[in-house]
Amino acid sequence: MAETPLIDGHNDLPWQMRMLFNNQLNKVDLNIIANTHTNIPKIKEGRLAAQFWAAYVPCNSQYKDAVRQTLEQIDVVHRMCQKYPESFMFATSSQAILSFKVHVVFDTNRADNWLVDTGSEASTNNGLSEFGTQVIQEMNRIGMMVDLAHVSEKVMDQALDQSRAPVIFSHSSAYKVCPHKRNVPDRILKKVRDKNGIVMVNFYNDYVTCSETANLSQVADHFDHIKNVAGPNVIGFGGDYDGVTRVPQGLEDVSKYPDLVAELLRRGWNDSEVRAALGENLLRVFKEVERVRDSLSGNPPDDVPIPYEEVENPCRTSAGYTPVSAGSMPSFRPPLLALAVLLSWFR
Repeated sequence: MAETPLIDGHNDLPWQMRMLFNNQLNKVDLNIIANTHTNIPKIKEGRLAAQFWAAYVPCNSQYKDAVRQTLEQIDVVHRMCQKYPESFMFATSSQAILSFKVHVVFDTNRADNWLVDTGSEASTNNGLSEFGTQVIQEMNRIGMMVDLAHVSEKVMDQALDQSRAPVIFSHSSAYKVCPHKRNVPDRILKKVRDKNGIVMVNFYNDYVTCSETANLSQVADHFDHIKNVAGPNVIGFGGDYDGVTRVPQGLEDVSKYPDLVAELLRRGWNDSEVRAALGENLLRVFKEVERVRDSLSGNPPDDVPIPYEEVENPCRTSAGYTPVSAGSMPSFRPPLLALAVLLSWFR
């Protein structure tokens, strides 16, 4: 761990900043806060070198203030980096991660939406929607990772087929070990391997043992299973700290990563396999995402507007759309809200 950066795929500390302090960072000191899984001393003890922070917003914000809340959560991450520059840096490339700082990306969480079905609710799109396919293509173009941690098995299949770049599961585990819909079936694990992606193991008890209790050894069982099914180049760490209510005995907070690494070594993992899981696999994926982005740099942004049907929602406006007449399809004027505008903001 001294030579290879430990990269974790998902941490919800920014959400805790909202819930505990309403995003008022002047009211908290991350050097001493004790009631979270994550603080700066714990990060250092756990030898955590790079972290994907989640810009999470609750499902009930959809069609209300989801965009505003998302921007506020991104802002919290930026302000964390500004307040603690000796510990955090907002990184936007694989090369920046290699400087042993902190990287931030964003992923889809829980609620079904007009992009994908998550498997947590009744299907609304029978998998990946047409617009969701366009979003994946645009994510490839701008170098944004496609994260499948919260999608249904059908969407896993479709996204793996559609994405030109490798995908990630930022915080998911092995379905065979714990048959929870948030985990990844063996068939998909093999497909992730074939597509050069990565599954970053989640530590939440409910996804580790499908019960309220779990321990470090049972988390290691997921690492073993994924390695046995798909090989060591598919595995990463995705603890889900500060986003869950129950964590395994022996993995109580982010300081405990070295204990899990020690368990993998005890089980016979060699140094090369451990280094791959710690960070080399994720860095490989990140570099390939960047390579695909560069190969698509000559492509224009996708400016297809949000589907007309979405305009019927009372929280949207129809500026730019020609009103629908009976028996006809809507036509479009140059749209005021285009996909490319939204996604390009995050570059």
